[in-house]
Amino acid sequence: MNVNEVKKFAIDIRKETIKCIGNLGVGHIGGALSVVDVLAVLYSGEMNIDPKNPAKDDRDMLVCSKGHAGPAVYSTLALKGYFPLEMLDTLNKPGTNLPSHCDMNRTPGIDMTTGSLGQGASSAMGIACANRLKGYDSYTYLIVGDGEIEEGQVWEAAMFAGAKKLDHVICFVDYNKCQIDDYVQNLCNLGNIGKKFESFGWNSIDVEDGNDVEQISAAIAHAKSIQNGQPTAIVLNTVKGKGYSKIEGSLGSHNMPVNADMVAEAMAELDEQLKAL
Repeated sequence: MNVNEVKKFAIDIRKETIKCIGNLGVGHIGGALSVVDVLAVLYSGEMNIDPKNPAKDDRDMLVCSKGHAGPAVYSTLALKGYFPLEMLDTLNKPGTNLPSHCDMNRTPGIDMTTGSLGQGASSAMGIACANRLKGYDSYTYLIVGDGEIEEGQVWEAAMFAGAKKLDHVICFVDYNKCQIDDYVQNLCNLGNIGKKFESFGWNSIDVEDGNDVEQISAAIAHAKSIQNGQPTAIVLNTVKGKGYSKIEGSLGSHNMPVNADMVAEAMAELDEQLKAL
């Protein structure tokens, strides 16, 4: 992995994500920005994909169960050439193919429709089962939010994956510690997330800085090296709104107005980050 290239890719994803939300005027900017770095790693060569053939049978698949992070996924896909960048300007507008939450029937490169929190976890396990039955060596990557894993359906899916030994499933928990109403610990304290997954027959890996592309890449490599017939949960300690200091760690960034001045301010900040590489 070329670390600087992946970091540059992450900055580009952040720019496009902020611009398309700003073009709309409102959106889930905080939770979109916190998953950018794992997306940058996955789409910088980690995943077996082909933007020219999005439906390639044996491809690796990504299920972004926290579907309101769709703008970050869309920006990643556009930058990889799945569809023109100009299409990002249509985010969540009438007639768009880029709805607020990910929709596999509308957007090239989206592997599963998500947004009803928890359901993406079940879908990912179904995908992994189907791919194994077909004899594919492909991986199914799942992104869930920390608030999302308060949903019982996530743990039903985790129990199923452990029981069926779905060792080609890697689940990333976006542990940014904020949800719509308050900090996660104040609403429904999650305790030790990794240990919870382990109790369902998973491996778990904790990433101290879940917005560091080198640590993310190392965690994925470790997950693939374990070879013990178990799925793996990678708990990413992230910052909500990462990359735009004005909203980093802010509860209010869950879904917020984003105006032209904020976009300009964020672009200038991201340009400085790019110069520093």
